[in-house]
Amino acid sequence: MRIKTAYEGKSSVGFIEYIPGEYAWRAVNATGFMLIHCLWVVGRGKDKGYGSRLLKACIDDARRSRMRGVAMVTSSGNWLAGNRILLRNGFESVDDAPPSFELLVKSFGKARSPAFPGDWDARLRRRRSGLTIFRTSQCPYLDNAVNIALEVGRERDLKTRVVELKNAQDVREHAPSPYGVFSLVYKGKLLSHYYTTKSDLEKLLDETPERTP
Repeated sequence: MRIKTAYEGKSSVGFIEYIPGEYAWRAVNATGFMLIHCLWVVGRGKDKGYGSRLLKACIDDARRSRMRGVAMVTSSGNWLAGNRILLRNGFESVDDAPPSFELLVKSFGKARSPAFPGDWDARLRRRRSGLTIFRTSQCPYLDNAVNIALEVGRERDLKTRVVELKNAQDVREHAPSPYGVFSLVYKGKLLSHYYTTKSDLEKLLDETPERTP
């Protein structure tokens, strides 16, 4: 994994984190491509070109490493970057997944593009009962997110289980959403792929209809 940080003076204003696709903690088949885990620019650093400069650093690194291109999972929802900055930097949309995920790719040649798995419904059907927490150790915020979900499960007397995805292959084969490193599934429905507060999780549970088997 590689991380590059942008600074204004001594203050960091953004970073990009990326890794070869076969080792990426995203549910994406992207062997041979560099896959961006995270691209983030803090508020005071926005609209100054830092995001594009960080992307260029990743693209240049991928070329030097003789990769086939660069890919990133985006979302119009929470916890992931949107697609606009990637589209402005020559990326193309090659795949999508429910509820709001999109796979953007910048290819260096004619290599076959990365793709999402196509079995999301099957993965969710395996978790038809209770509340299932999919987690990894890849993100430092996840311990608290898991504890919140466990607390809500106890208070609502829900059958609650934690499924730990231990490596990139586990994520590709078993994660119920492209985000990969964290998901909440309730009675066969994807509730959330991002850090969820207690009140937000309770609201999501209250709003979730029963799923027909």
